[in-house]
Amino acid sequence: MIDLLTGILAASWNVLVEAGPYVLFGFFVAGLLKAFVPDSFMARHLGGDSVGSVVKAAVIGVPLPLCSCGVLPAALGLRKQGASKGATTAFMISTPETGVDSMAVTYALIDPLMTVIRPLAATVTAVFAGVLINAFPDRKAEPQPLAGLSDSSAACTGCGCGGSCAVPPGESVAARFRSGMEYAFGEMISDIGRWLLVGVLIAGVISAAMPADALDRYVGTGLLSYLAMLVVALPLYVCATASTPIAASLLLKGLSPGAALVFLLAGPATNGATITVMLKTLGRRAAGLYVGSIIVCSLALAYATDHLYAALGLDIRAVVSEVGELLPHWVGVTSAVITLLLVARSFLKRDHESHG
Repeated sequence: MIDLLTGILAASWNVLVEAGPYVLFGFFVAGLLKAFVPDSFMARHLGGDSVGSVVKAAVIGVPLPLCSCGVLPAALGLRKQGASKGATTAFMISTPETGVDSMAVTYALIDPLMTVIRPLAATVTAVFAGVLINAFPDRKAEPQPLAGLSDSSAACTGCGCGGSCAVPPGESVAARFRSGMEYAFGEMISDIGRWLLVGVLIAGVISAAMPADALDRYVGTGLLSYLAMLVVALPLYVCATASTPIAASLLLKGLSPGAALVFLLAGPATNGATITVMLKTLGRRAAGLYVGSIIVCSLALAYATDHLYAALGLDIRAVVSEVGELLPHWVGVTSAVITLLLVARSFLKRDHESHG
């Protein structure tokens, strides 16, 4: 038992060392987005039932670092300000499925091709769902946005992605930059950090405790593996960043790239809270099309991804096993330590505030 625990901790530390520099870089870029991209910019471009508004919503959501709970206040705020159901849904899908932080970690732990496929797949899924919802509107009286979630400054609970308001306009560039960094390395670390560490720990458990041929033996490849990942991912509370080390560990155990993509798409985009809120705010038809679109697109894109890797002759397991060589070891160790210190500071700050 001691050997197993030691192996899990060692594997988890290795994952954090490999991901650490990219995690910090992702948070830095997220801070820049928070500081210099106003919320009003999104609201202006997402009105109407056109395909263009859906595409804009999907593309705008891709780099934003919000998970499936954190995106709810922002998306429903956009809906209240005039965004169509389709655009709101597209934003709610593409935003949690990927982000600058998760793309950086994908590059670190998986491979460059998956780093490109992931945001493209999120965009395709989001556009497909948004266009479908606009094409088949609910004829019944439209539900009203929940009062507590229609304000983009509403707090997120559950999966831990804050929904704080944007940096106030009119500030100097230096002040906006400072505010963005405080958000990224303060509030975002507080919201996402613990979930990232949970994902790293799960990755360590998979790496140390799961036999190398377990997935080949019990799950196999193709449709069965895609369905298995859907069953695991759909109800799961996991943000895009935290899902990445888990997917990387599963890839090393024999999971196909397509099945891993199913987990990376469906896990962050859906959970019980998201579906419940959609039922109450956008209606049953929209909620059904939302979940159905994620399932259909995940399966179709998984099939395409596996065939793309096969056509290119790429062995993703070999690439994943060598990701530690991307940067000098000391850079990874330093970044891992900084990440742990930032997360520890967020816990201490939260504990202080709860007793204050």
